[in-house]
Amino acid sequence: MPEPIGTRRADFVIENKVLVELKAVSQIEEVHKAQILNYLKSYRLEVGLLINFGSKSLTFKRMVL
Repeated sequence: MPEPIGTRRADFVIENKVLVELKAVSQIEEVHKAQILNYLKSYRLEVGLLINFGSKSLTFKRMVL
């Protein structure tokens, strides 16, 4: 289970290598990208997946520090 960061925490951390952040919004915005980048820095990970289930079809963004 991911460690909390203040009052926030990442949705999933897979094998201490990949951070996964889930959203259900109409589109991924810059604030969502900034959030996952901050989590990557805080967890000291290099790769994150931002997955959005809120649009007509599933969308995702791979983020790398």
